[in-house]
Amino acid sequence: MGARFLSRFTLPDQDSRETALEKAVNHRTCYNNYYPFPVFDNWDPVTLTLAPITVLYGGNGSGKTTLLNLMGEKLGLERRSVYNRSSFFRDFVDLCQWEGQGAPPGSRVLTSDDVFDDLLDLRSLNQGVDRDREALLREYKQLRGEDFQLRSLKDYEHLKQVVCAKKKTSSGSAFVRQRLGGNVRGKSNGETAFRYFTNQIREDALYLLDEPENSLSAGRQRELAAFLEDSARFFGCQLILSTHSPFLLAMKGAVVYDLDRRPIQARKWTELENVRLWHDFFQEHAKDF
Repeated sequence: MGARFLSRFTLPDQDSRETALEKAVNHRTCYNNYYPFPVFDNWDPVTLTLAPITVLYGGNGSGKTTLLNLMGEKLGLERRSVYNRSSFFRDFVDLCQWEGQGAPPGSRVLTSDDVFDDLLDLRSLNQGVDRDREALLREYKQLRGEDFQLRSLKDYEHLKQVVCAKKKTSSGSAFVRQRLGGNVRGKSNGETAFRYFTNQIREDALYLLDEPENSLSAGRQRELAAFLEDSARFFGCQLILSTHSPFLLAMKGAVVYDLDRRPIQARKWTELENVRLWHDFFQEHAKDF
């Protein structure tokens, strides 16, 4: 099932990290923090064996997003949104090792921040449309007040505008819609997020997804899980994602790493703390169903 463009990813051991950080500090005079070195202070040496679908699970601050960013930087994957890094980030990346075929063209890092960038782009576009609409409304009011006569063929287009304006309602909305069209039709945040991920993922590529369930309803999360399963099973994709979503954790064939436990190892999704909390909650309220 699926591809393995990236088969193994290894983080540096403590001695290597400390030596590299000391050397890097000695060569710098201006910095705010040592990120990402502190994120992995309590980590044992770890090599992740990566499946067609690999899930990184852990609480806030567990390092799952940082780990995805290290993978993306190490493999040189394209990405849209900026991400947290420091002047020491590249030093840490250089210590990481990977094995596999390498990322094919089209491979990308996809994050929930990308979705918000899309929403902002749409808002900016609609604001531009709104400005055009205001200009057309002014034109509409002017044309309705004109007593225009056709003097030559050059005036024909202007005459059509006058006739159109005088036929429309006094509000001018129909005139504006005909000339400009409505705003770019926006969708809800959840709909936009779902379409963003499903539109970005193509065949035969490696994708790193950072908490793609953000903004998605439970129903949409189930749809996304099915889409990701199919992408790996039938369309030659390899997916590595961070998530808290039980629907994504439960994907068929997924290898799930629990970054909250030491040593870090693959676990059944039903053993994870977050999933157990949901299970216990619904058990306590079983009679309410």
